[in-house]
Amino acid sequence: MTGRELALVGAPNARDLGGLVAAGGRRVRAGVLLRTPALGRLTDEDLPVLAKLMPACVVDLRDATEAVVAPPDRLPGEPRVIHLPVYDVAHPVFTYVSAVLLGHDLSAYAELAQEGTPAAMRSIYRWFVTGESARAGYGAAVRLAAEAANLPLLYHCSAGKDRTGWLTAVLLHALGVDEATIRADYLANNALTESLREVLLAGMRRRSPELDVTAVRPVLEVRDEYLDAGYDEARRVYGSFGSYLRDGLGVDDELVAALRARLLE
Repeated sequence: MTGRELALVGAPNARDLGGLVAAGGRRVRAGVLLRTPALGRLTDEDLPVLAKLMPACVVDLRDATEAVVAPPDRLPGEPRVIHLPVYDVAHPVFTYVSAVLLGHDLSAYAELAQEGTPAAMRSIYRWFVTGESARAGYGAAVRLAAEAANLPLLYHCSAGKDRTGWLTAVLLHALGVDEATIRADYLANNALTESLREVLLAGMRRRSPELDVTAVRPVLEVRDEYLDAGYDEARRVYGSFGSYLRDGLGVDDELVAALRARLLE
C-alpha cells in the first residue's frame, strides 16, 4: 500500500500518507502528513482541494537559491511556512533537477552527465545521511511533525521525490512502518509522474536535439538503488537505521513516542 493520491493536477505525485500500517498494527492518521512537490504549479482548481486539507505548517526543503527561480508556492489559507534547506552546493544534482523542471539550459552540467547521473543520485542519498544541513533539516522536520500545532504538516522540495522521499522514509520508519511499505510509497512517484516526465523530456529534445536523454531521465525518477544507497550509508555510519534516527537526527525514544501519539490512529 502507498499513500493516498491528492489528485492535484499541478502536483501529480502529492499524496496523503494516511492509512499506512505502522507500529502495533495502528495506521497513520489520514490528513496529517502530506508529501508534495513544490506547489508553484498548482492550478486554480487545485487550490480548493488543498484548502480542504487545511495544512497548518508547510516545510520547504529547498534552498533559497532554488526557490527564488521557481514559481512561488500557491498556498490556501495562511499556513506557517518553515524553510529547512537540505542542500549542498557541492552536489549539482539539486540545481540540475531545478533546471530540468524549469526548462533551463543544461549545458553547464556536462561534467555531471559525464560522471553519470545515477551515480550522482546515489551520492546525494548518501549525503542525506551524513550531510550537516541534511541531518539538521531532517531532524528539525521530524520534531515539527510531533507538535499538534503543526498538523496537518505538508512538506516538499522541488520535485517532491528525493529530499521529500527521504524525509518520508525517516518519518515512516519512526512510526514503525515496515520497509517494504516505505519502499512502495517511495517508488510510487514514477507511475504518478510518468506523463509529466515524458512531457519534460520531449520539450527538452525540441530545444536541444543533441541532448542525451539517458543522462536526464535518472534525475526525474526514483530508483531502488537510490534508496538503497541511503539505507546502506545509514547502516555503515550508524550501525542501523534506528541508530541513525537516534544519533544522526536526534529522534530519541521520547520523540518517537510523541510522533506515534500524534500521527497514529
